[in-house]
Amino acid sequence: MDFKEELKKYVDIVNAELEKHVRHEKCPEEMLNESMAYSLISSAKRLRPILMITTYKLFKDNYETVFPYATAMEMIHNFSLIHDDLPGIDNDDFRHGKPTNHKKFNESTAILAGDALLNNAYIVISNDILKEKDIELRENKIRAFNELSVAVDRMIAGEYVDTEFEGKEISNEYLEYMHNNKTGALIKASVKLGGILAGKSDEELKNLIQYAEKIGLAFQIKDDILSEIGDEKILGKPVGNDREHGKVTFVTKYGLEKAKEILEDTIKDGIMNLKEYGEKAEFLRELALYIRDRQK
Repeated sequence: MDFKEELKKYVDIVNAELEKHVRHEKCPEEMLNESMAYSLISSAKRLRPILMITTYKLFKDNYETVFPYATAMEMIHNFSLIHDDLPGIDNDDFRHGKPTNHKKFNESTAILAGDALLNNAYIVISNDILKEKDIELRENKIRAFNELSVAVDRMIAGEYVDTEFEGKEISNEYLEYMHNNKTGALIKASVKLGGILAGKSDEELKNLIQYAEKIGLAFQIKDDILSEIGDEKILGKPVGNDREHGKVTFVTKYGLEKAKEILEDTIKDGIMNLKEYGEKAEFLRELALYIRDRQK
């Protein structure tokens, strides 16, 4: 199976798991449920849950163990996107080629849909922990829950820095701090959770964590580049919004060509951290290159 086929296989797996958590029943909050599903069931890349699954597979084959945590991760990611698009933050009208949640429904519904997705993520994980009979695996699952909760905290911190410094000068250190948290925290946590659920310690996961930190930063640098020169039809949203809103990005800070150089170096550094895993990490290597080369 080549990389694209394998990637599609994982996307299909994640989409099938997410579909299980869509609420279709008639109820007073039916519109809220529709709003949640509108963002959750989309043409997204599913990068974070795929990272979690494929990291777990480096160590164990029964990757179904990861499904509740992969599902929760994607719920949290979509919570962040709904809130990121809101008028009080980025004020975006389109995402994935369709109106953003608050444009499709309304602002109050979008806020509550984001809140509900975050809370549903915690419900999915806590339900899985409550069912676990194996004491060691239960401890690993609790550890994974804690790791995910910390990552959400860091993501929110990064989002705050992004909004606080809009239209202002920002140091190189703060720019990297913002991206490592806003975008990188959930990507890093996805890899860590895959390893934790496989029973690995932080020390055993050291190189994988460094890989995740690098590709997390690279993902945001690529976003910054696409925001400047991407194809709107492929991206599914307007190009140039970051500059128009006065956001500090790797492109506005360093210039387009330098940002491309930093992206290339960051991806190379990330791939170097996979050396000890040999051929077993080939998908993760290809995934790093996919992040570098993606057009949306």
